[in-house]
Amino acid sequence: MRIIIVRHGDPDYEKDCLTELGKKQAEAVAKRLMSEGIEEIYSSCLGRAKETAQAFSDLSGIKPVHILDFMQEIRFGYGMDLYTTGNPWDETDEMSKRGEDLTDKNWREHPFFKENAATSDVDMIAEETDKWMATLGYERDGLYYRCTREDEEEHTIVLFAHGGSGTAMLSRILNLPFPYLCAIVRMPHTAITILRMDKRPGSVTMPVLELLCDAGHIR
Repeated sequence: MRIIIVRHGDPDYEKDCLTELGKKQAEAVAKRLMSEGIEEIYSSCLGRAKETAQAFSDLSGIKPVHILDFMQEIRFGYGMDLYTTGNPWDETDEMSKRGEDLTDKNWREHPFFKENAATSDVDMIAEETDKWMATLGYERDGLYYRCTREDEEEHTIVLFAHGGSGTAMLSRILNLPFPYLCAIVRMPHTAITILRMDKRPGSVTMPVLELLCDAGHIR
């Protein structure tokens, strides 16, 4: 199975919708995705992701768009003071400058992440990702996923989401610490990432990363 993760187009965050530029980007990525053999569409519940997904649904004729509430964008910050401090992308840049280990598996205990809302959201997405993967025929087995599908067909699905929630999902599926992914994965609007899971029934292997953050269709 191939899982395609797409970030939404340029947003109006206040209205939770796409800007005019975002709508053009959504049209561009929809055309780009037509060659991928996609069979099903999934989306975050937020408007900017749903609009981007709908552009592909309208072009491809694939319906319905399945909504995954857990893939709405992650929060960041502390207590009631959200989004003004606690940005994990800014912090991982600073951690790099300080020579800190971004691959530390105990990253949740880092002073920056310990009480950060991003950490609880990342952990929630990890748990829900495993449940969703099971519905696709991939049961979590230790660090990896066991293929429980009965056929060996190469099915392809697409998920329209966000920079943060998409990074959190990749962190879980690829077994890489979230801060490390924040440092090395920066998703432009409508960027495409493709994971290929082993299609052999009973297999337990790492997924293959076919594509990461490709936004050539808007350049």
